[in-house]
Amino acid sequence: MAAPKSVGESLVGGVVQETNSSRFLVFNPKTAELLGQHQVRISQELPKEEWVEQDPNEIIQSVFECIEKTCEQLSELNIDISNIKAIGISSQRETTLVWDRLTGEPLYNAIAWLDLRTQSTVEKLSKKIPGNNNFVKSKTGLPLSTYFSAVKLRWLLDNVESIQKAVEEGRALFGTVDSWLIWNLTGGAEGGVHCTDVTNASRTMLFNIHSLEWDKELCDFFEIPMNILPNVCSSSEIYGRMKAGSLEGVPISGCLGDQSAALVGQLCFQEGQAKNTYGAGCFLLCNTGRKCVFSDHGLVTTVAYKLGKNKPACYALEGSVAIAGEVIRWLKDNLGIIETSEEIEELAKEAGTSYGCYFIPAFSGLYAPHWDPSARGIICGLTQFTNKSHIAFAALEAVCFQTREILDAMNRDCGIPLSHLQVDGKMTKNKILMQLQADILRIPVMKPTVADTTALGAAMAAGAAEGVGVWSLKPEDLSAVVMERIEPQINAMESDTRYSTWKKATQKSMGWITTQTPESTVSPAFSSLPLGFFIVSSLLMLIGARYISGMP
Repeated sequence: MAAPKSVGESLVGGVVQETNSSRFLVFNPKTAELLGQHQVRISQELPKEEWVEQDPNEIIQSVFECIEKTCEQLSELNIDISNIKAIGISSQRETTLVWDRLTGEPLYNAIAWLDLRTQSTVEKLSKKIPGNNNFVKSKTGLPLSTYFSAVKLRWLLDNVESIQKAVEEGRALFGTVDSWLIWNLTGGAEGGVHCTDVTNASRTMLFNIHSLEWDKELCDFFEIPMNILPNVCSSSEIYGRMKAGSLEGVPISGCLGDQSAALVGQLCFQEGQAKNTYGAGCFLLCNTGRKCVFSDHGLVTTVAYKLGKNKPACYALEGSVAIAGEVIRWLKDNLGIIETSEEIEELAKEAGTSYGCYFIPAFSGLYAPHWDPSARGIICGLTQFTNKSHIAFAALEAVCFQTREILDAMNRDCGIPLSHLQVDGKMTKNKILMQLQADILRIPVMKPTVADTTALGAAMAAGAAEGVGVWSLKPEDLSAVVMERIEPQINAMESDTRYSTWKKATQKSMGWITTQTPESTVSPAFSSLPLGFFIVSSLLMLIGARYISGMP
């Protein structure tokens, strides 16, 4: 049997748990070279209109599977897995879970960040905030919205009897996905560590981003018992050790919300550096250094990272777009005009333009900069000439237009326009999308050759932790990120005209829902008429079934 291959003395693993998948990747900390990886798709449950849930057990099992499969892959490559010295965790952020600390069982499905059931809760809470003293935003940097965890947790406490009972009996634990993963990986009911980091905590609306602590006034406002909250740590320290599997005993020493992890993985450590991640949603973060910058143009203020117990926290301005990659999944699963996600690039290339078709994918309302939960998705500008290729092109354009809205707001808040935009995420493989993005922004788009900067950022935080120390974050030691530069190819007037028309369409999508009935017993088929019936009927009537199917 051959001796294990030498790839350096130490390796570091990064878990990425996102809306539609989980991954585990292993890197060489000296070179940032990716040595092995495995990915598992996970499902969403849509029990009612506007409800989006996930199975907490499926989430944790997918992570265990990814770790084991990657270790098997490395062993087959003759790479010694005992060289893995640390694991970092990166995860979807606002998704909310409550579980039983004695049995380890979830007490309800995870309520996903996209879920809209809490709009009535948000409306009730909004009335409690004094008009001249929005202490929630001043302490958290966040608008009161269905997006963030506190209102989801409030809904669970109001509506799920098993959670109410577990809280009364002192058995309930709350966490975002990172907390659920760390607790399970470090032993679960048998001594699991209940913690989170500052980046994930800053997305709950219960966390004071100035003091970096859970805030009693906020918890009282949302009526959240503080004893169910996880301990808040930095983004880079040893939280606990793996209690089972091939990596038993390896420390878990990095924890970042997925967008913060991508910021770190893109090496955006300097004030003014920004990145945009194209995943299920789209998230543009600009590093503002050690100061909180509050937005006047619809962005949120968030903790970017805190890379060590005794290191300072750095902050970011963020623009969040709810639907990016999700629009491709919707075209595939709901309308069936593509069979695989990759097909959208070929369709869009075939069209070369949307021919005046505009797509507003406000399936979960509009996030930044509008913050309108009543908005709903529309496709407009349809003619008898419109076919599925034009709709595919319009879907990609929609992602780019939404990003421009965020970038415009960020430029106004920061006062210094970005000269280029660093990008990452699965969608950046789409060459049509990347060229469209450069054209619509009118600045170069810089795409790293490292495919998964989110996993890289989590691994960097883990490897740099005190007590691990295998990944240096000193500027002189960091491997430079090699970038592909994509230049704009259309003139400014054409870009601005297309953007202006898209903004006109956006206005038509807003205020669509006038009454929120999240617990209504109305038939889901009837309650979905504003989006499903209107769009599909319009497509069938105006385009014709032969265009939808792609027939001549």
